[in-house]
Amino acid sequence: MTPGVLTIATAIHEPRAADQPRPPSAFLALIELPRALAELGSLAAAAGPLLATAPRGDGHPVLVLPGFMSSDISTGVLRRFLTRLGYDARAWDLGRNLGPRAIGREGEHLVAKLREIHEETGQTVSIVGWSLGGIMARLVARRAPDAVRQVITLGSPFAGSPRATNVWRLYEAMTGQKIDDPHTRGQLEESMLPPPVPSTAIYSREDGVVAWRNCREPETASTDNIEVHGSHCGLGVNPAVLYAVADRLCQTEDGWAPFKREGMKAWVYPHAGHA
Repeated sequence: MTPGVLTIATAIHEPRAADQPRPPSAFLALIELPRALAELGSLAAAAGPLLATAPRGDGHPVLVLPGFMSSDISTGVLRRFLTRLGYDARAWDLGRNLGPRAIGREGEHLVAKLREIHEETGQTVSIVGWSLGGIMARLVARRAPDAVRQVITLGSPFAGSPRATNVWRLYEAMTGQKIDDPHTRGQLEESMLPPPVPSTAIYSREDGVVAWRNCREPETASTDNIEVHGSHCGLGVNPAVLYAVADRLCQTEDGWAPFKREGMKAWVYPHAGHA
C-alpha cells in the first residue's frame, strides 16, 4: 500500500453537497485493480509486524459473504486467515453474489444457511460481509437476530444514496433488481439502521467503487467504525482489515467494545473521530 499516493488521490475528489449522490472519482475506480494487487502482495510483509499479533479465536462460527458478482473464491484469503486463528470460518455456498438471485427476495436462502450453521454448531454466528455482502449481513441479522453474534461489514454502502457507487447500473442489469423499486428501497432503508447485534463497519476513504461516507455506522453503544487505507477490491486481503476483523471477532458475546487504537495500531488506523 502507498498511503501518500492514496491521500493525494483522495484529495482529487472532494465531496459535493451532502444531498447529492457522489460516486468515487473515475481515477480511483481505474486504479482499483493495481491497488488491490498491491494489498495482496503486502500480506507477506505484514504477516510479521501486524498479523502475527492478531488475537486468537474461540472457535465460534464465522460466515463470510462475498461482494457483488463475486463468489467464495474471493473470500478465500480471509477465511483461511480466520481458520488459522481458530475460527470455524464458513463460505456462503450460494454461488456468485447476484443480489436477490442468490439469496432470495427476502434473503431466505441466506437466512437458511445461517440457521443451518447455528443449529449445527449450537452457537451464534458472526457474519463478515464484503460490500454487497455486508448489506446482506445486516438484512439477515434482522431476520434471525437470535442466530447472530455480531456483524462486520467491509466497504458496504448501507447508508445514503444507492447511486453513490460506480456500479449501480451494472447491479441493476445483473441482478434484475431496480434500486428505485419500492421493495428494494424498503430493504435499503432498513439496512441503514444499526443491526440488533453489535456491528462494526470497516471502510476506506480511497474506495474507488462506493462512496465511503455511505459505509459508516451511526454512533451507538453497539456500533463502531474503523477506517483503513486501501482499495475496495482489496479489502478482503488488506492486512489492516484482516487484523481489524480478528480484533472484532475475539470479543466475548457479552463483552463487546469499540476498537482500540493504541501502540502500533495508532500508526495503521486513523483516529475514530477523524472526519
